[in-house]
Amino acid sequence: MRKSLMLLTAVTVVATPALAQLNTLRQNDVAEAAKNNPSIVAEYGGAETGARAAYVNNIGRRVAGQSGTANAGQAYHFTTLNSPVENAFSVPGGYVYITRQLMGLMGDEAELAFVLGHETGHIAADHSRTRQKASSRNSILSVLGAIVGGVIGNNPFGSLISQGLQRYGQLSTLSFSRQQEYEADQLGIRYIAQAGYDPTAGATMLDALTRSAALEARVQGKAGRSTPEWASTHPLSENRSAQARQLAAQFARAGGGMRNRDAFLAQLNGVRVDDDPAQGIVEGQTFTHPDLRLQFIIPAGFQMSNSADAVTIEGSSGKAQFSTGRYDGNMQAYVAQVLQGLTGGQTQIQMSPIQQTRVNGIPAVYSIGRAQTDNGVVDVSVFAYQWSATQAYHFVMLTQGGQGIAPFQSMVGSLRRITPAEAAAIRPRVINVYSVRAGDSVQSLAKRMAYRDFQIDRFLSLNNLQANSRLSPGTRVKLVTYELRR
Repeated sequence: MRKSLMLLTAVTVVATPALAQLNTLRQNDVAEAAKNNPSIVAEYGGAETGARAAYVNNIGRRVAGQSGTANAGQAYHFTTLNSPVENAFSVPGGYVYITRQLMGLMGDEAELAFVLGHETGHIAADHSRTRQKASSRNSILSVLGAIVGGVIGNNPFGSLISQGLQRYGQLSTLSFSRQQEYEADQLGIRYIAQAGYDPTAGATMLDALTRSAALEARVQGKAGRSTPEWASTHPLSENRSAQARQLAAQFARAGGGMRNRDAFLAQLNGVRVDDDPAQGIVEGQTFTHPDLRLQFIIPAGFQMSNSADAVTIEGSSGKAQFSTGRYDGNMQAYVAQVLQGLTGGQTQIQMSPIQQTRVNGIPAVYSIGRAQTDNGVVDVSVFAYQWSATQAYHFVMLTQGGQGIAPFQSMVGSLRRITPAEAAAIRPRVINVYSVRAGDSVQSLAKRMAYRDFQIDRFLSLNNLQANSRLSPGTRVKLVTYELRR
């Protein structure tokens, strides 16, 4: 969460030569990055402002100053995103992004500096010019892509649907080769060492990501959230951390540079983690939006992820997205508008006549379309709800031919209005930096974690502790607790 740290194969680490880096960022890249920045920020829930955002920007500029890029303090821009995805990424032109969720995994300022340095390294080393592929969009393009590619195949209909899906997301981030990731690690570690930080922070940050991915794998056996993007687009291994330690050992500062844990924890205290209630929350198989006063439940075996303007649902028997659009009181026109957006208006899907129904007292309509492709029949369904005189919501679903809405029948029938009391009960989770007191234990503090399950596992992972760890009074640890909505 959810993009530039990839799995490294085992290699022998020797003294590393200087890597070629850009002296000046290309002006066309700078202009393109500035143009795309607003859509990237919007895609990830908006940018944080205030002291924490300024802190991250300052650390980033300090590290970027070691990159050799001319006027680095002004050339690079560091943005903290209000996203529940564990993620950091960069784009050519000097823009680096990190999510609040990823910051929550970090233990100190040096680890933050490494992540920002790694992403700066991708830009300075001009990795985008030789990237292997573009990573999946954080939108319906990625959510429905498996059906488009696996079921529809490479044919005109599949291409048209892919083109239409792109309107749901403007962000396209980069996935780099293993060698480029290794080079970015080298540069990130070099930058932080030259900036005065402990270069072993690279390895400890990778350890934190590995712990988080392992925890999420266990949680996913019970919850319906999809794999975080750090785990899916940044595969991790013990080799990766070992290589980072060997790289750090080449610097005299190894184990002795700045970590600035207290300064970092002061900034981290109060940061939100997981979903922002203002964008809706995922809890197991249930999505609830307290401000929109709605809730639905996805079927067993499916997973979902939440972005600023849509919820995506995926499973082996289909993919779907829940969203909204312009509504003028005409539900037939609304469905036609959804289909227009899906296909880009470049092809016609033969749709069944629109059927009317009610779901938990809410007027609703639905239609199922069918398209013949090289790989067989594909069903495209739209199920829309008249929420009010001026507001409608809908599910778009893609399933194997002949299945129609069936895989999602329980989901489309579960949408309901929630009560004001239910909405008020939903509270955001935040990092609470706590000083251990006499009598505290791993078990007692874990009970304060604001989760229904895996409380001990979450506490241990977040703080790099073992189940038998003894906590000394005065030690500062991270808890995830609830806070009142402002």
